[in-house]
Amino acid sequence: MKLIAILLTTLLAAAPVLAQDTTRAPASPAGNTTAAQAVPPRVHVGGANGEHLVAGQGPNAQPAKVDFITPHISDSHSLEVPFGEIELPRWPPLHVAGMTIDLSPTKHVVMLLIAALLSVLALVPAARAHTRHTRESGAPRGWAAGIEAVVLYLRNEIIIPNVGPHGDRYVPFVLTLFFFILFANLLGLVPYGSTATGNIAVTGMLAIASFVVIEGAGMRTLGWGYWKTIIYWPSDVPVAVRLVITPIMTPVEIFGKFTKPFALAIRLFANMTAGHVVLLALISLIFTFHSYAIAIAPIGMAVANSLLEIVIGFIQAFIFALLTAVFIGLIRQSAH
Repeated sequence: MKLIAILLTTLLAAAPVLAQDTTRAPASPAGNTTAAQAVPPRVHVGGANGEHLVAGQGPNAQPAKVDFITPHISDSHSLEVPFGEIELPRWPPLHVAGMTIDLSPTKHVVMLLIAALLSVLALVPAARAHTRHTRESGAPRGWAAGIEAVVLYLRNEIIIPNVGPHGDRYVPFVLTLFFFILFANLLGLVPYGSTATGNIAVTGMLAIASFVVIEGAGMRTLGWGYWKTIIYWPSDVPVAVRLVITPIMTPVEIFGKFTKPFALAIRLFANMTAGHVVLLALISLIFTFHSYAIAIAPIGMAVANSLLEIVIGFIQAFIFALLTAVFIGLIRQSAH
């Protein structure tokens, strides 16, 4: 299926190149040169995903560069479908405190909703089937058994050991992060899909949600001792030493609180964006060399890269969940 998507991408990207010979402007009659004709006209060929601009007239017309990489990895107010594009509704913007906020749905918003729906459809029926099978035969089977294996591995080997004692209350949150990010990553490998986690705004909000849970876990566990995670005040050194190092280390402690969600957001965003840039860059080699004779090599490498992207989608979801559990455990144990 992915190979079909790559071939379709190749044909769609080649369409403006193949069409350029039929879209050149006719040469102007001799002796009729005017000031308006001194500037070569620009003919628009192509669609919303990167227009192809043909500059000049006659046989010396030169095609401008076509950008078909950036539209693929960027957000937009339209969805790509086999028969064209579907424009998403545009809502009037909100004006709050002098700022204009556009709440209109975009392509990445739709992909996030689909990822959330897939998470619900995958986990809720599996949980119900697990309960039913356990009551009937004593053990789950089929899809419920597979989901149970993933959930138990994440809980027993990743979440509880890193979060620490009495960490069961954080298991649902970390599991939700894992499955939601996983489906969002894999949607970018589906034809006409898009990787919402390649948007820094999406990964940033996921990191902010993790930050709130991490700091909330620290407040819940440490109580009044939470202030020690903000103000560096070591209790095992003399007071004179504390007065010297506290003004130096306190900004470091505060800065460290924000580097954790920043690292979560940038790591996921960079890895998911890089994979698609590499994929489309490989396809663009065909047009860089202006030859379809070398198409076999770029397409073969693109297929291999797509298979690797499936693995990376799982790995990045796993790393995000793992680091969130580690950060929760670190702040819960910071007082010891």
